[in-house]
Amino acid sequence: MNIEQSCNSKIILTIGGLNLFTGIVEEVGKVLSITKSDNGAKLTIGANIITRDIDLGDSVAVNGVCLTITNIKPNSVIADVMNETLKNSMLNELMVGDFVNLERALTLNSRLGGHIVTGHIDGVGKIENITKDGIGIWYKIKADSDILKYIVKKGSACINGASLTITDVDYDSFKVCIIPHTHTNTTLSTLKKGSSVNIENDIIGKYVYKLFCIQNDEINKRSELDIKKLMELGF
Repeated sequence: MNIEQSCNSKIILTIGGLNLFTGIVEEVGKVLSITKSDNGAKLTIGANIITRDIDLGDSVAVNGVCLTITNIKPNSVIADVMNETLKNSMLNELMVGDFVNLERALTLNSRLGGHIVTGHIDGVGKIENITKDGIGIWYKIKADSDILKYIVKKGSACINGASLTITDVDYDSFKVCIIPHTHTNTTLSTLKKGSSVNIENDIIGKYVYKLFCIQNDEINKRSELDIKKLMELGF
C-alpha cells in the first residue's frame, strides 16, 4: 500500500498505483448530462458532499467505477469515461436524471468502514429477484462464472460502489441482504428485476485465487515431469 499527496495536501492511499475506496457510499448524485462521442463519454454529476474536498485529477467512484474528475463546480463534477469503461460496466446504460452512488478516494485519515475497493470492476450482473424479510431486503444477482469464482459466502463484494456481505452463493448467482439504512442512502433502492449492476470482487480474494492457481500449475508441472521421467526409466 502506497501513500500519495494531492495538490491540497490530502494524503491519498493507493495500492499498486490504484486509488482505494471503501465501498461506503458518501452520497447519491444525479446525472445532469451525458455527452458521448467516438472517444468515450463525459458525465456531469450533481453532488454536494464530495465537492467540498476534491481537486482536479482526484478519483471518485461512480457506481463503483473509478473515474478521474476533470472539472469541478460548486454543486457538480465532470468526469471522462473511456470506451473500455463503457464497454465493461453499466455506465453505458446511464441516462440523464439517473442517480449514482459516489465515494471519494480513501485518504490517510479515512475510516475503512467497508473493505478494500479499487474501483476497477470485474463485470456486470443482473438483478434476478428482490424480496423483503423483516427489515432486511434480499437481492439475488445473476453473474458469470468469471465473477462467481471469487464469490464466497460471508465474504465481501462491491455492488454499484456499495460494500456488501455475500449471504449465499449458487452456481449462477449470489445473494446479498441489506439493511434499511443502506437501502435509503444508496441507489440500491432504485434497482428492479433486470437492472444491471457493477460488480467488483474482493481484491484480496483475487490475489489468493491467483496464487493458488500458480501453485497448482507448478505442482501439476512437477507431477508431469516426474511421470515422464519414470516412463523414460522404464517404470
